[in-house]
Amino acid sequence: MKARTARVFPRKNTHPPPLSTFKTDKHLLTEYTSLHMPHRLVVSPKSLPTTAPSSRTIPALIAEMALRFPEREALIGGHQRLSYAELAIAVDAMAASLLRHGIGKGDKVAILMGNRIEWIVADFAICSIGAIMVGVNTWVTARELAYVLSHSEACLLITTGKYLKQDYRQMLAHIRSTGETLPALKGLLLVDQTAGPQEWAWSDWIQAPDSSEIVALAQAKRHVAPSDDAYILYTSGSTANPKGVVLQHYALIENMWQIGQRQHVTEQDKLWLAVSLFWGLGCENALFNLFTHGGCIVLQEHFDPAEAFVLIESERCTLFYGTPNMAEALLNHPAFHADRFQSLRGGATIGTPLQIQRLVDVGLRDICNIYGLTETYGNCSVTDVHDPLHLRLNSVGQPLKGVQARIVDPDTDLDCKVGEVGEIRVKGYVMREYLKDPERTREAFDAHGFFKTGDLGLVNETGHIFFRGRIKEMIKSGGMNVSPVEVEETLMRRPEVLAAYCVPLKTDDFDEVFGAVLVPRGDMHIDLDVIRTHCQSELSRYKRPQSFLVVHEKDLPLTNTGKVKKNEMQVLFANNKSLKPIH
Repeated sequence: MKARTARVFPRKNTHPPPLSTFKTDKHLLTEYTSLHMPHRLVVSPKSLPTTAPSSRTIPALIAEMALRFPEREALIGGHQRLSYAELAIAVDAMAASLLRHGIGKGDKVAILMGNRIEWIVADFAICSIGAIMVGVNTWVTARELAYVLSHSEACLLITTGKYLKQDYRQMLAHIRSTGETLPALKGLLLVDQTAGPQEWAWSDWIQAPDSSEIVALAQAKRHVAPSDDAYILYTSGSTANPKGVVLQHYALIENMWQIGQRQHVTEQDKLWLAVSLFWGLGCENALFNLFTHGGCIVLQEHFDPAEAFVLIESERCTLFYGTPNMAEALLNHPAFHADRFQSLRGGATIGTPLQIQRLVDVGLRDICNIYGLTETYGNCSVTDVHDPLHLRLNSVGQPLKGVQARIVDPDTDLDCKVGEVGEIRVKGYVMREYLKDPERTREAFDAHGFFKTGDLGLVNETGHIFFRGRIKEMIKSGGMNVSPVEVEETLMRRPEVLAAYCVPLKTDDFDEVFGAVLVPRGDMHIDLDVIRTHCQSELSRYKRPQSFLVVHEKDLPLTNTGKVKKNEMQVLFANNKSLKPIH
C-alpha cells in the first residue's frame, strides 16, 4: 500500500445502503460506465459480441460488457447471481474501497479462496485500479504461502480464512511465529469471517461509493494501460519455489477471445467451472473466454461430482471445462447417466484420445482439445469445433491467431521437419517476465524471441500440433528416444487401465530401461501378462516398458495442484520387490 491518506472503517458518516439494495440501479450503472470507459463506445445493449471487444484493459472491458449485456447473467455461484450490470457495480464498490484504503496502481493484492463470486469481484476490482492480482493456490502450505506473499510483496490478502481442511489464518499465525514478518502485508480482507486485529470484513468494503469516490475511481481507471501488468500467477513446482508469471491486460482479453472463437462460444453459453480459479485454466482461460463473449460462468466452489451434476443440470450448462481426472470422476460416478450431460455441447479439456472420446460419447460433440501454459496465457493452441473429430482427439489444434509456433530440435535450435518431434516454442501472447527473476526470464526465450515451453510436439501438413510430452520426461531406451505420451496412450487403450505413467529406471549395469505405472479403472483387475501381449502387438521393441507396477490412484505422488510427480515414481519401483521385467 502506498502512503496515501486513507479512511478506515467505520466511517464517520453513515454507510450507504448495502450493494444488494442498489445493484439494479441502471442510473448508477450509466453514471459508472460513462465515467469509466476510456473512449466512447456506441453499442446497442442487445448487440452481440460477433466481433472482439474493443476494450484492451480489464476496467474498460467490464464497462463495455455491462453496456452490451446489462441484464444477462454473468456469474452464478453459491446463492448469488449477478448480471453484467450488477457485476460492474459490485466491482466498482470493491475497487473504490481498495482506493480508500490506500491501495493503488502497481500494488499487489493476493486472493486465496475457492471458486466464489467474491474471487472474481475482487480480481476485477484489483485490476480496475491498476493494482496487480496475485492468485494463490488453495492447497498452499504455510511455507509456500509465506514465499508467495513475501516474493510478490502483496499488501493485502483477500480470503475466506478457511477452505475445506485448510486454515489460512492459522497458517499466517504460524508464519509470523517463526519470525517471518511479511512487511508488505498490511492485513486481511475476510469473506464470511469475523474480522480481528489487522483484518477487515468484506461486507464493510462492498458498499456503494460516494460521488467523490466515483470520480477518484474513474481517474484510476483512466490510468490503466493495455500493457500494464494485471496478474501474477505462480506456477507449481515439485521441488523449487514456484515462479511468478507476470501477465498483462491486453493479452488476457485478446488471447481469450481467440480461445472462445475456436470453441464457438456465444452469449448464450453457460460454462460449468470447478477448475480452481487460481489456476491459469480458470482465471485466464475460462474467465476471460466467457466474459469477452458475454457468456455466463457457473461456479462450483470445489469439485464434487454429485454437486457438479446438480449444477450442470439445474443451470443447463452448455460448456465443460475439466481435467482428465475430473472427467473420469464424473463419468465413473455411480449417479452418472448420459441425461445428466444433455445440456452440454462442448468446452475444453486435455487428455488422451480415449479420454476425450468418452466425453464425445456422452454428448459433448463440440469438445475441444487445448494446449498451453500459464506463461502463454492459458492456451496458445486449440482445436476448432469444426475440426474433424480425429484431429480434436489427437491434436491440440493450430496456433491461435496472434501466436506463432515452431517445432525446434532443442540440441541444435534448428526447425524440425513436418512430422518430426521437437520442442514446441511460441511467440505472441506470452508472459512479460518471471517476477524478480531476470536470469530465468532470459533462459525462457530463444534468440528469435520464442518462448521455450519445454514440451515436445510435432506438426502435420495442416499446421496442427500434436503434443508428445515434456522434454525432461523423454526416455532413452536402447539408445533411442521414446516419447512417454505415445507409450502411455497405447497402454490406456486397454479398458482396464485408467492412467499410465512411464518413467526411466536405474539399473545396476546402467542399461537404459523404463517402466510403466498403471492405475486400474475402478475395481477392474490389470493382468500384466495381457498388458505385455498388448505392448508386443502395438509397440516397437525399444518402446515397450521393461517393468510394470500397478498403483491405486490414491497412492500416486501428487503436487498440491494434483499433478503427478513423475520424478518420484522411480521410488515406487525401487520400493517394490516383485517387479517382473519383460524378456
